[in-house]
Parts: sequence; structure tokens; C-alpha cells
Amino acid sequence: MRPLIEICVDSVGSAAAAQAGGADRVELCDNLIEGGTTPSAGAIALACEKLKIPVNVIIRPRGGDFCYSDIEFEVMKRDISTAKDLGANGIVIGILLPDGRVDEARTRELIRLARPMSVTFHRAFDMTRDPFETLDSLIALGVDRILTSGQEATAAKGTDLIGRLVERAGDRISIMACGEIREENAGRIVAETGAREIHFTAFVEKESEMEYRNQRVYMGNELCPEYVNKVTDAEKIAGVIRAVEEPAQA
Repeated sequence: MRPLIEICVDSVGSAAAAQAGGADRVELCDNLIEGGTTPSAGAIALACEKLKIPVNVIIRPRGGDFCYSDIEFEVMKRDISTAKDLGANGIVIGILLPDGRVDEARTRELIRLARPMSVTFHRAFDMTRDPFETLDSLIALGVDRILTSGQEATAAKGTDLIGRLVERAGDRISIMACGEIREENAGRIVAETGAREIHFTAFVEKESEMEYRNQRVYMGNELCPEYVNKVTDAEKIAGVIRAVEEPAQA
């Protein structure tokens, strides 16, 4: 069987394109330039209404590290309740202590609030001090899956640790590989790690429809030009699916 395909998206339009490309599930985010933050209630509601595949929602109140203040934690709890009320399939969370361990008390509280939705622990995992200690902690907490690049910049560089995590996890928790997975490397990553789920973006650049352009001003920063949009490409997803199916057919 091919691995489950989860696509990370930052809009309802991209979520629909992911479904069209054959994705099994989407992770709905905002602000992907900072690794993803919680999307708007409107985006969650419309994605859940329009899509037939499951929608998991990232619950992350800001970019940066994963050590949150009391106010930020309250925001996360409110956002989980909102996602549940709007029909989300699951949430994607990650909270750490300053010493690099999982904040078990707060994670437990978020899981309790989220159920019966599924719970993914995101790449905060890759910032922990001991991946196997963290794995055991998340299994004990009842987390459903861990998103990881093997504590490296990309899944291709982290295949050794991902494979060891998959072996140690067994059927107790799913290890979902991520980190610049694309058609050219997906088959190898899946074969070397045994991951049953993979997560990636499938963006292409789309030129803005604006005809009049003031090039002297930018709304965010120079890394985010106003006249180029990144949108999910269904064919890119289909290409990765073909790549991970071919080894199984060989």
C-alpha cells in the first residue's frame, strides 16, 4: 500500500487543488513563510464544507519557537474549540518546555479538549532534545501521529532517524515524514524509512492578475512580493503519488 498523502496548504483554493490531485488529507494553515499559523475561522469552515477529504487544522498562535505564554495557550484552546465546532477532522499542535522536552501537562489538556478529533504533533518534535524520549512521551499522551523530518532540514537528510522512529513506534503511533518531499525523492524516502504517511507542499508560482502595480511598496517584506502567489498544483501531487506507487508495483 502506498503511504497516506497529506498536503500542507494555506488557502481553501489550494485545499481543493490538493483534493483534485489525489491527496488523502490536508493540513490547513496560514502564514507558511513562518512555518504555519492558525488559519481563520472562515477558512476552516469553508474548507470543511467544500472538501470530501479530512481537514486537519494547525493550532499555532505565532511563528518562532514552541514555548508559549499563558495567554498564547489560552488562544490555542479557543482555536481548538473553534476548529471542532467548524467540523475539522483533526488538529496539529506542538508545545515544548524551555529544556527541549514536551510540555506534557499542556499537551494533555489540548488533547482532552480536541477529542474526538485526531491529534498530530507537528515539527516541534524536530526541536526536542531527545527524539526517542519524545516519541515515548507522545505515545503515552495518546497522540495519533508525529510530523518529522528526522530532526534534519529535509526528510532526505533525516531518513535514518525517521526509519528508527517508525520501527520503534510500531503500531502505537504513526510517523509522518516531511521536509522537501517531491517527485524526485519521494519513492526513496518512503522505501528507506517505511513511513506510512508523508506530508509536503506542492506549490507553483502564479502571476498576479493585477495590471496596475506600485513596485515601490510592499505589504509584508521583500520575501513576499505582492504580485506572485503560491498555489497548490494538483499535478505535482499526482507526480509524487506515482513515485511512491511505482516501488510497490515493481
